[in-house]
Amino acid sequence: MTMMKKLHLGVAALAISATGAVAQEVEVLHWWTSGGEAAALNVLREDLAGGGIGWTDMPVAGGGGSDAMTVLRARVTAGDPPTAVQMLGFAIQDWAAEGALADLNALAEEQNWNEVVPEALQAFSTYDGNWVAAPVNVHSTNWVWANTALMEELGIEQPGSWEEFVAAMQTAQDAGYTALAHGGQAWQDATIFDSIAMGAGGPEFYQAAFVDLDPEALGGAEMVEAFNRMATLRGFVDDNFSGRDWNLATAMVINGEALFQIMGDWAKGEFVNAGMTAGEEFQCFRVPGSEGTVTFNSDQFAMFNVEGDAADSQVAMASAVMSPEFQIAFNVVKGSAPARTDIDPSSFDACGQAAMADLAAAGDAGTLFGSMAHGHANPPSIQNAMYDVITAHFNGEFDAETAAEEMVTAVELAQ
Repeated sequence: MTMMKKLHLGVAALAISATGAVAQEVEVLHWWTSGGEAAALNVLREDLAGGGIGWTDMPVAGGGGSDAMTVLRARVTAGDPPTAVQMLGFAIQDWAAEGALADLNALAEEQNWNEVVPEALQAFSTYDGNWVAAPVNVHSTNWVWANTALMEELGIEQPGSWEEFVAAMQTAQDAGYTALAHGGQAWQDATIFDSIAMGAGGPEFYQAAFVDLDPEALGGAEMVEAFNRMATLRGFVDDNFSGRDWNLATAMVINGEALFQIMGDWAKGEFVNAGMTAGEEFQCFRVPGSEGTVTFNSDQFAMFNVEGDAADSQVAMASAVMSPEFQIAFNVVKGSAPARTDIDPSSFDACGQAAMADLAAAGDAGTLFGSMAHGHANPPSIQNAMYDVITAHFNGEFDAETAAEEMVTAVELAQ
């Protein structure tokens, strides 16, 4: 049966289910478990419920998605894949290469996905020219989140350089506050490093080191500087950071216990969920030194090979995810930018509009880069090798020069 026929059958089944005669289900594996993430996911759940599709939730918290991927591997090995799985970057490509993902071409053609989804996202949504995933959003990762009241109390203006950023954190620390809220998990360490490396070396260095995997860039002076800056940041993190979940670090900023957090714009969903307004109670700005560039990841729902009613529900879910109405409703709550380029920004807050404008500008300027920390710059084996070095350095096992040397070796062994 062709995917187009499945689409029409799915729509017909939706009409039947709306009368209560037939109920369809999607089983969704994801790691959206924080308050802001759960609120955003509920937008999709309700959207599907309005079409008569039930939702079987399969949340797997922690690990920036790595724990969910472990669960997924076990399910697929057992011959029981979920309907849809939240997935990032190269992981989509790996599953597609195994032949595990469904063909969404007919739906994509009918809804003109090729025309409205940025090429940088399509590189991960498609495999060998076939659509295998529906992109939900574009998150940019090189953000600083700040508590406005604390900035005003300390007399701190938005820092415009690395030196000003360090000075602001020193002021907060001297006043008895945590300067930088952080959770000691490998993916969080790498998220910070992503932005710091971009600021220390610039776009050409980032491309050479994290995308091209050039040994000279991986072990060069810019990499050493990035690690030196990470050591500086380590001095502004509180003693209880080890193992802390990212949203708990965000809560420290929300509650006025910490001044800054470096985190992707999913953090904004936590501020919004707490009833705070962008540009008023909290501030967002690019990590100093990385202005004019955007490192991104894109949450996507990869659709696994399933049959029968599950396939019909799957197509309906992909269609719902890609609708402009859902893209607005979901991303306003989630804190991310839409995965479509034809979305009116007027519904978004100050940080959301800034994110959309920055993405467009970076796309035009050629300074839009897939995030190393979030699986959009290189394959998982290399990403994990980089994680190991970054976290070892952050925890004091290497000095900056040794860490740069270890980065070269780790990448070489992972290739």
